[in-house]
Amino acid sequence: MGLQKDLDPTSRSAPAEENPSKAPRAKRFGATFILSFVILFLLWIVFSGRFDGFHITMGLIASAIVATFSGDLMFTSHEPRGIFRLWFRLFAYIPWLIYQIFLANLHVMYLVFHPKMMELINPQIIEFESELKSDYARTTFANSITLTPGTITVNVTVLGRFTVHCIDDKSSQSLPGDMESKIVKVFRE
Repeated sequence: MGLQKDLDPTSRSAPAEENPSKAPRAKRFGATFILSFVILFLLWIVFSGRFDGFHITMGLIASAIVATFSGDLMFTSHEPRGIFRLWFRLFAYIPWLIYQIFLANLHVMYLVFHPKMMELINPQIIEFESELKSDYARTTFANSITLTPGTITVNVTVLGRFTVHCIDDKSSQSLPGDMESKIVKVFRE
């Protein structure tokens, strides 16, 4: 019976070396879990504002549960080092985005307070094709456009066609522009 069980190929599982899908998943799960857990727990600390034992314990438990079930949804890279590099590049992109939001705020303020405001404002919807390939990159680009005053992303297709509402001609001329090229560098597309 034991010999027949050993000869039956369905009765035994393949080692990790023979089954390549198991080893990378375990390695990826560890890195994504740790990074997701740290990010979620830091957000818990910032948003809860409570530092007693009960709230810290609840934060640890909630962060671990969420990181376990959905941690791999936050990352596109399968290499642990790639994940950290991607997040480093993304955090380096944020100051540039904040500066662009500040400049767009000044521009909208200029439009609002200008005596010929009604002549300067020219609402329009523009469409353009993006060179971004991944869903994460397109989502980051769409959110960056919407965060910038004077522009709102209306639609993004799976093929990368963006529909954006712009408040005036200057806002429409800047798209896709530098913002898309910065996101291309962040996601290495």
